[in-house]
Amino acid sequence: MLSVIPNPPRIALPIVGSEDFFPVRRVYCVGRNYAAHAREMGKDPDREPPFFFMKPADALQIVPGAEAVDHPYPPRTANYHFEVELVAALGRGGRDIPADEALDYVYGYAVGLDMTRRDVQDEAKRLARPWDLAKSADASAPIGPLHRAELRGHPVRGAIALAVDDAPRQAGDLSEMIWSIPDQIALLSSYFELHPGDLIFTGTPSGVGAVERGQVMEAAIEGFGAIRLNVV
Repeated sequence: MLSVIPNPPRIALPIVGSEDFFPVRRVYCVGRNYAAHAREMGKDPDREPPFFFMKPADALQIVPGAEAVDHPYPPRTANYHFEVELVAALGRGGRDIPADEALDYVYGYAVGLDMTRRDVQDEAKRLARPWDLAKSADASAPIGPLHRAELRGHPVRGAIALAVDDAPRQAGDLSEMIWSIPDQIALLSSYFELHPGDLIFTGTPSGVGAVERGQVMEAAIEGFGAIRLNVV
């Protein structure tokens, strides 16, 4: 049976130290998972349970190496924000995964960015509407190569930071997550059957802010390298 239109491109991440690729199925994102970031967004991290939203897999912008790539500033926004995040990639799937077994399901980790039309998001919040237009712009999920957990291990701490034109803007530590990666996997698997190829963007530290055309973003996580993007 032939496709009646050209097949969409296969979304797959390069893997550090391998010629193989990691195919992506779904992209989940946890919201306000660092206490300082929750506070800067006007929320109380001690009271709010975790919540998730999704991005389409083809919103991923793969940054394969150390060289900067061009990142398109999206239309219909005048307040485009960066959020650096550790991304967990699942190599196994299941439902109702116990938190104490959840790391066995992780294939690897990568540096990612959750780019957001903040003005569009603020309007959606005001009107109690979904966040899709704010969070799912084309190329709104830049991501670097995948580091295999079997070689790198599972991080519980490590510096996570973002700079714009070499000026520090975000700085935190992975240990500051409110909900750990095992907790996130366990909760998500109570709502969805998770599958190999699913990604989880695990939250961002404080310091999120706007970026403009002509600026250069560098997102870095200790042990996982950095990705650089020219905003065009």
